[in-house]
Amino acid sequence: MTARTARAVALLKESPHTLDGFLKLSEIFESTTLDPHSRETVILTVAARNQCHLCVDMHEAKLGSLGPAPDPDRLRAVRDFTLQVLAASGAVSDEDLGRFQASGFTRQNALEVVLGIGTYTVSTFANRLTRAA
Repeated sequence: MTARTARAVALLKESPHTLDGFLKLSEIFESTTLDPHSRETVILTVAARNQCHLCVDMHEAKLGSLGPAPDPDRLRAVRDFTLQVLAASGAVSDEDLGRFQASGFTRQNALEVVLGIGTYTVSTFANRLTRAA
């Protein structure tokens, strides 16, 4: 754990419920059927949108440690879909969902993207609120 990450966790401990909730959600998100590259893409998309530089730095490093993406087009589809879900507050069009599925993802994966958005909205908002980011 880096010093920046340790500081963010220490600040989040001011609300044990928030820290516990984030850790549990994060663990659940990590166990989804989305592949690791796709999960990190969801996280990075949320972190960049929410301007959480701590999360961007941390998850860019994690994504880099996974090695090259097996299919960069699939990751673009995850990023685009994540942004569409955020922009539409979940009410994506049938066409947007269809494009996501045409990239090899399922409706289950679409719901897992929503889980990732929720999980990392908690983290990025908390980091910004506590000035950790």
